[in-house]
Amino acid sequence: MNTKWYVKNALGVLGIFALVLSACTGAATQPVVPVTGDEAMQSVGEGEGEVSIVAWAGYIERGETDPAYDWVTDFEKETGCKVTVKVAATSDEMVALMNEGGFDLVTASGDASNRLISGGRVQEINIALIPSWNTVDPRLQNAPWHTVNGKHYGVPYQWGPNVLMYNTEVFTNPPTSWNVVFEETTLPDGQSNAGRVQAYDGPIYIADAALYLMSHNPELGIKDPYALDRTQFEAALNLLRQQRQLVGRYWHDAFIQMDDFTNEGFVASSSWPFQVNLLASEGKPIASVFPVEGTTGWADTTMMHADAPHPNCGYKWLEHSINPKLQGDLAAWFGSVPAVLDACKGNELLTDQGCDVNGLANFDQIHFWKTPTADCGDGRMECVPYHEWVTNYIAVIGGR
Repeated sequence: MNTKWYVKNALGVLGIFALVLSACTGAATQPVVPVTGDEAMQSVGEGEGEVSIVAWAGYIERGETDPAYDWVTDFEKETGCKVTVKVAATSDEMVALMNEGGFDLVTASGDASNRLISGGRVQEINIALIPSWNTVDPRLQNAPWHTVNGKHYGVPYQWGPNVLMYNTEVFTNPPTSWNVVFEETTLPDGQSNAGRVQAYDGPIYIADAALYLMSHNPELGIKDPYALDRTQFEAALNLLRQQRQLVGRYWHDAFIQMDDFTNEGFVASSSWPFQVNLLASEGKPIASVFPVEGTTGWADTTMMHADAPHPNCGYKWLEHSINPKLQGDLAAWFGSVPAVLDACKGNELLTDQGCDVNGLANFDQIHFWKTPTADCGDGRMECVPYHEWVTNYIAVIGGR
């Protein structure tokens, strides 16, 4: 293992956490109340010539990695809006970038979207200006991570689970539980899992520990892995401190994680279907499972900055983002589920079985990312807010 790289990477992670900590404090402690002084746009005019997007890796493809996956080039030709992309590795990094400003759009997950709304960083979207809005999966059209007081603050993009990725040469039978990354155990190859597993370095990963405890320590009474009282939160932290002794590296960059599984001896980790699919397509001994405890997951929304410099091109992209061809191609590429269900049929890259393979039927079993607040959602105001998740997870990674 490259120790010098690990130290450098760990310091980079702590740097990211320090950068975003100020963005995580105020809005995360209270229920979502949108801060906005302007009405939504009333018409879409001529494009400004460009649109800048903060996105997850693999979300905005122009055929550079694989020529078959390109949903940018035709958009640029049709609209004259040149697309630039800033890849973000975590939701906190996305919030920090949107607080910085200068971007038009962001593909925000549920643990970032409500912070962006309550912080006034994104604007209301006029769905009347999105001609294809009615094609969006009805389960997503009014989802609470982008809809507040009946107002929409984005357009659904894709959703999926955080899967358990594993090496098929080590696991002769697929693992069935998250215990292979949370508890020290002897793996099927006769060796310990210590130093051979990874964990996601975003503070929202505390919810994965809470989800594990929901099944294995039911006496804690955890009902929602994002709404934890002090006792439940401390139990999740203790599990993560235990896991810290096993983790060989915390990951946040999808491509670095793929290299780790290819070259650095890692054999199990939480991951996204994107990494699993890409590694498997390259012939690597990689697969994934949906463990018995269930999974956390993400439902991503394309949102527009409150001060977007190119709002007309932004709206043009919002409409483009939900056309069935793009939705199906992206689902095939990332291993996600389209926000537009029409994309599940007739797409050559996704195939008619792709949506089922990617977890279409699991929607109700996924605990989608959301920003923890003091409001537990059941009348109690004693849950641990997100800024404490940030500071405590930094401490866990630092060995405290």
